[in-house]
Amino acid sequence: MAHNFVPDAWGWISSLPPFSQWRTNTMSLCICATPSASASSQPASMTLSVAKTPPTQPSYLTFSISANYREPIFLWTSKPVHLKTKAQQSLDEQDMVQLFVDVVNQVLRYGPDNSSKPSFRFPRGQQLHGGSFSDGFNIVFLSLAFLVCIYEAPRDLRHGCLDSLRTQLTGPKCRGAAKTLVKMLGANLEDQWMQTMNLAVTNWMVELRSSHHTPRAASPLFSYALQASGLWKVQLYCPVIAMGMEDPAAAVAQDERLLFSLTYQQLEGVVQLAYKTVRRDNWIDIEVKVDNIRCDVDPLVSETLMAERGYGSEEKHFPSRVMLQITPMQQTDVLSVSVSKSSDNPTHEFGIEKGFEGSFDPPHSFGLKASVAESLTLAMKPWKFEQSVHGNTATLNWFLHDGMNGREVCASKPSKLSLLQPRAWFRDRYSNAYRPFTKQGGIIFARDEYGDSVNWKVCGAALGKTMDWEIRGWIWLTYWPNKQRTSHSETRWLEFRECLQLPLTKFP
Repeated sequence: MAHNFVPDAWGWISSLPPFSQWRTNTMSLCICATPSASASSQPASMTLSVAKTPPTQPSYLTFSISANYREPIFLWTSKPVHLKTKAQQSLDEQDMVQLFVDVVNQVLRYGPDNSSKPSFRFPRGQQLHGGSFSDGFNIVFLSLAFLVCIYEAPRDLRHGCLDSLRTQLTGPKCRGAAKTLVKMLGANLEDQWMQTMNLAVTNWMVELRSSHHTPRAASPLFSYALQASGLWKVQLYCPVIAMGMEDPAAAVAQDERLLFSLTYQQLEGVVQLAYKTVRRDNWIDIEVKVDNIRCDVDPLVSETLMAERGYGSEEKHFPSRVMLQITPMQQTDVLSVSVSKSSDNPTHEFGIEKGFEGSFDPPHSFGLKASVAESLTLAMKPWKFEQSVHGNTATLNWFLHDGMNGREVCASKPSKLSLLQPRAWFRDRYSNAYRPFTKQGGIIFARDEYGDSVNWKVCGAALGKTMDWEIRGWIWLTYWPNKQRTSHSETRWLEFRECLQLPLTKFP
């Protein structure tokens, strides 16, 4: 609910006293405060304020975010919210919608494509009363405050407030609000919104890195889970710079242009699992199978800027491993779990090449020299899929293997010899006909090849209950050179966890 938010912008605006009862022309809400440098100094703070103009019979209100020292420094100001009559004493629903739309568009203006004017429109039929819209209103204001703090706030205030705001945005209280927000934005604006937020996070972490601060890692900025009849969906976004390093001691790229290309990227992941329940005489069968798993690595800045300051958007990480764990939380109701895919028993294709070379020794000597050569060719797919079970948890694993030596890419580095070979599988990997990725460098695991199911048998006494399920996952991204001549390589990872529900409806 909205009252769980700190600060609660919706609750504060909704509870403002009538305009005629204001003692001053402005009212303020503290967003965050920094510790004071000394006992005698006043701590700096960032506040949300509303001002009425003119003071006696206001015709409009403006909202602003300011940095408060001895004198306030205004960092952002809203469009005027015009009142309908001089007798109006509070904001009505239409005014709140206007303010909400203005804040959403202000957030989108901080995105990489700021040449196009944001075009968010409030969805028809959206209810303003109740907790869902108020939570969405609060997360939008928190997002704006986060961006304003990164781009507009003085350095000392920025360092003091950003951790607090980021904790709010990534905490459990924002999960429900995130679902409300993405429904109102729609898929296309959701992508723009997350590009905007992840670009800001990337800029912030670059600043921390340049000042030799160690930024927090391995935490997606934004993830949420949705469920519909027969489908679970988990969506996540994370700037690559915020992902953990597989080898914590690994050095960052020394080439500044390469570092720029690798830094200004984001991971977008989608996990869609189809499920169905079948009632038997004494138990219930629950089947879960992969519908779609998609991972894409996309640039956070324009192609022009990526080419000027980096090596272009194709010099980037690629997905090298995905692991999912699906666990029913009510363990006592589960009788057994079965997977449908056997461990691999691969067929080897042998391509034998034999050669014979011979020569006679020069005159006045006796002898014959000969040599025989034999080669072996083994055919294999680059992606290997495995299922396994531990307790009542089913694990799905996808590994990318090196096309030259068969090793797992996420746990290895390219050999020095392969770095010199222009035809190595990872060279020009997004235009190669044998690429294990999409043209854009992502991956898609769908039902056609990875539709193997996992089945849980649940005792009949669970009928009528709602089972809680946990989907936990890890994604690894690896960088090996694409078009550039460099020996740099690295692997990053992140972990996500979401809980969903499966109702075991009583059949008629």
